[in-house]
Amino acid sequence: MPATQPKAVGDYLRGLQQSIISAVEAADGGQAVRDAWQKEPGEPLQGSGLTCILEGGALFERAGVGFSQVRGAKLPPSATQNRPELSGAPFEAMGVSLVFHPRNPYVPIVHMNVRMLAAQPAGGGEPVCWFGGGMDLTPCYGFEDDAVHFHTVCRDALAPFGADKYPRFKTWCDEYFFLKHRNEQRGIGGIFFDDFAEGGIENGFALIRSVGDAFLQAYLPIVERRRGMPYGEREREFQLYRRGRYVEFNLVWDRGTHFGLQSGGRTESILLSMPPLASWAYRQQPEPGTPEAALYSDFIVRRDWV
Repeated sequence: MPATQPKAVGDYLRGLQQSIISAVEAADGGQAVRDAWQKEPGEPLQGSGLTCILEGGALFERAGVGFSQVRGAKLPPSATQNRPELSGAPFEAMGVSLVFHPRNPYVPIVHMNVRMLAAQPAGGGEPVCWFGGGMDLTPCYGFEDDAVHFHTVCRDALAPFGADKYPRFKTWCDEYFFLKHRNEQRGIGGIFFDDFAEGGIENGFALIRSVGDAFLQAYLPIVERRRGMPYGEREREFQLYRRGRYVEFNLVWDRGTHFGLQSGGRTESILLSMPPLASWAYRQQPEPGTPEAALYSDFIVRRDWV
């Protein structure tokens, strides 16, 4: 792996984090906290990062954008599911990850992540480097034009890398963001990819740049369409109930959360994806013909949006 590559990737990711949190502050009108951190000597994971988080805003109840660059002696099991030959290998990982929980139930939750991981095979040989990431949308109330817009931007971001990438990564997203214990999709999907090394390091780096740079175009127009919609207690209660599903997925199934916790990462930053409030109810069933019922029947199902 070229010695200059980690620096180039890290420089891009830091700039991406700053551009996104600045856009969040401009849209919300609030000020994010910028919390720089450094792992202490002797901890299983070494490195540093910056967590930017806005809480209690007019638009976002919680919006977190985290950057981290860490090194460890052994890849955790969550990172070697598809690469068993790297089990126990020393590694370096860096990435930007974000989750936004809006205040208005009509504005959807959004997640985006772009990352690079490099490992040195335990038996020797050349370092192995791969990329991952994607973005996905989780509405509480579904709108066709929002879903079409989000998926169109995702498709266009992947178009320079081959016509196969959007359908492949869209399907991967649908399969990944699935609550197996509920037999339910988390949201309307988007794109997801992992262990991507096709075309070499430069191609993988270009891919995560294209995805990262497309995020604000994919999300902010939806925010502007929905942020002024009036809502009441019913919509708020349904929003909190649906946030419970988000918590379930992130803690039970998400590989990124598992990787961070298993490798000894910074817990406060790893769990920035958690909503400030969520609720659970026993066997809640929406009334037929309601917008809440339409979410289940028309939106959190696997569909071809574009």
